[in-house]
Amino acid sequence: MHFKDLPLAPVFLKAIATQGYEKPTPIQQKAMEPALQGRDLVAVAQTGAGKTAAFALPALQWLYDTPPPPSQKKKKPIRCLVLSPTRELASQIEDGFKAYGKGADFRTQVIFGGVNQNPQVKQLRRG
Repeated sequence: MHFKDLPLAPVFLKAIATQGYEKPTPIQQKAMEPALQGRDLVAVAQTGAGKTAAFALPALQWLYDTPPPPSQKKKKPIRCLVLSPTRELASQIEDGFKAYGKGADFRTQVIFGGVNQNPQVKQLRRG
């Protein structure tokens, strides 16, 4: 199986290729098809196995296929929330979403505690 065999938009296939990936890892092969079909999924794999792409690419594809209603386009509502147990992992996940979503018109913002929340709130308000 190759990424091009999955129902992903060309913009995501290009971003994946830019990252140097051709074939999904085992966890991606098992997880991405059900996730792309909108099914719930629980998956476990070692660090570095490709879990971020396994859930980020289906999420990005759904966001791409499901634009916000016209009444919300100016507001730029929050459309996806990913929860993470640590700041480091949250930053890594954001990096993955940015890399895999490169070329698509998406914005990301990582939010975490222990710092001044005002800049984060301002970013959220900007969409």
